[in-house]
Amino acid sequence: MVNEAIEKKGDATLHVMVTGCGGFLGSEIVRQLLDRGDQVTGISRGQYPELVQRGMKHCRGDLTDREFVDTVMRDADSVVHTAAVAGVWGPWQHFYSINKLATDHVLAACRSNQIPQLVFTSSPSVTFDGGHQRGVDESAPYSSRWLCHYPHTKALAEQAVLAAHIPGTLATLALRPHLIWGEDDPHILPRMLDRARSGRLRIVGDGTNQLDTVHVVNAAASHLDAIDALANVPEQAGGRAYFIAQDEPVNCWDWIREICELGSAPPPTKRISFSAAYRMGGVLEAGYRLTGRQSEPPMTRFVAAQLARDHYFDIKSARERLGFRVRITMDEGLERLRKAWKERR
Repeated sequence: MVNEAIEKKGDATLHVMVTGCGGFLGSEIVRQLLDRGDQVTGISRGQYPELVQRGMKHCRGDLTDREFVDTVMRDADSVVHTAAVAGVWGPWQHFYSINKLATDHVLAACRSNQIPQLVFTSSPSVTFDGGHQRGVDESAPYSSRWLCHYPHTKALAEQAVLAAHIPGTLATLALRPHLIWGEDDPHILPRMLDRARSGRLRIVGDGTNQLDTVHVVNAAASHLDAIDALANVPEQAGGRAYFIAQDEPVNCWDWIREICELGSAPPPTKRISFSAAYRMGGVLEAGYRLTGRQSEPPMTRFVAAQLARDHYFDIKSARERLGFRVRITMDEGLERLRKAWKERR
């Protein structure tokens, strides 16, 4: 069923709770909700006065504290659960407690407080086993081989969210945005530029792999689309996961070179084969575990596979069932990036 224009119901103001409200994605979701006139309560461990000044109510606390979660999650029309710990290194319990246990607490709070809908921010990596992902859709199974704890715990959380979908009681869905970026990105782009400037960024593989990305404006907008779809057509939208992307696959290393040029960093020229990078990652992981080092290894098997394999997705389901559309094209996003970085120099 195609639903090209799922709209917010009338002019009604929604009360939306956003976990991880201060994060790169979460803060953009908050801003978009406030801009369209919704009431927003943000939940996070840090303080974010800029969002409070814009009109967000803030509840500060830890989602691994079930009593806290149950207490603050009341009188809401919808919950957007973006809070998570990302990364490719660290102890299992750290990832499990924040990604899976906290999600269980959010689900329990939705049930006990009779909140009718939950939008969960997941990741395409829940289906990634180290091989190519070429135009895959949501029929792709969960991985049976995990290269790090992040995708494993996100998959467990996603499965719990989708299993909790009960039409008429709690409508749920999961979004899988891939490689979120934008001019205020504090994670992927700065790390990439730092590695390029220090000469530690190398082309992994043959340099021809294609990938999907998603600008943060589009990633955030998909969450608003999901809120409205669950409110208007829960039988069409609920109980499913959705890949979210620009729908403009690019050559990974051409894109990285363009980002480096915009950031005045030397683009990578040195190469390493995928097999060598993967073996190096395995050796480094074993060594770091053996010695108890807490810092992230300079290469891991997951990173090697992410940098060398194709990652692009079929987002037809999100378009048809959620009414998702790309607001900022790749070219527009890069131009915004260029202008923002030029102003900061």
